[in-house]
Amino acid sequence: MNYLSVANMAKRWNVSERTVRNYCATGKIDGAFLTGKTWSIPESATRPDRINKLINAPRTLLEVLKIEKAAKTHGGIYHRLQIDMTYNSNHMEGSRLTHDQTRYIFETNTIGAQNELLNVDDIVETANHFKCIDMVIDEANYPLSASFIKQLHLTLKNGTSDSRKDWFAVGDYKKLPNEVGGRETALPEQVSDKMSVLLKRYHPTERKTLSEIIDFHVRFESIHPFQDGNGRVGRLIMLKECLRNNIVPFIISDDKKMFYYRGLQEWNSEKGYLIGTCLSAQDIFKKYLDYFKIPYQDTSELE
Repeated sequence: MNYLSVANMAKRWNVSERTVRNYCATGKIDGAFLTGKTWSIPESATRPDRINKLINAPRTLLEVLKIEKAAKTHGGIYHRLQIDMTYNSNHMEGSRLTHDQTRYIFETNTIGAQNELLNVDDIVETANHFKCIDMVIDEANYPLSASFIKQLHLTLKNGTSDSRKDWFAVGDYKKLPNEVGGRETALPEQVSDKMSVLLKRYHPTERKTLSEIIDFHVRFESIHPFQDGNGRVGRLIMLKECLRNNIVPFIISDDKKMFYYRGLQEWNSEKGYLIGTCLSAQDIFKKYLDYFKIPYQDTSELE
């Protein structure tokens, strides 16, 4: 069987290359397969019916993200999520890269800097965070597991200066005690058991509410299972669980950082602080969804 490229098939069908990639990514062309980053399409393939396209239109944010990721769509919600979440989550942990620099890395795999010293770890962790978001999208529908959480950490910290330290466990639980915000966390010898208990406690109900996802996050951060990178891994987990449960996700931006930290500290006595912060961030993400005309449930299902 002979195969044609996306460009050749786009000319044959008189459509854009982006449209053909979307057809491939959504399984609408029988026999099309991906080799590396290139789609091969059977020469005998017929253009999918436009009616089918409407019938099979994505119904959830996760479906849209999967399609745009596979098609490498520029300027859509996937593009926006990658840049905004990566910039804000890394910035909270001390990265000095600007939003524009983060965007350049995502869009061009380059970075512009004039008369400025850049931290190599900031650049590496930015590129790694993009990969982590891809992992979250790919694995969103699977139950949360310790192995997936460790894989997120391995991906985030791979190639950083921390990964060259003998005492720093990349992709595994911490070896040395650590604190967060001046508060003690689980000791290294306690982490494995505490994480097992946390996951077992989280799994009984199939569908999660936003408050259950936030509660897991708070407990995860109190354990602080990794030597570094806990905050970013924890926020990636919340993204995954929101996508899995068709709950509008949220990005903790710089102006909400202190409210977020306060909410984590006060969770056991007043849950409203953190829930309010997350709902406020969720409202901003809803504006993104409205702009891109992506449907969502207009409820946070907190009860």
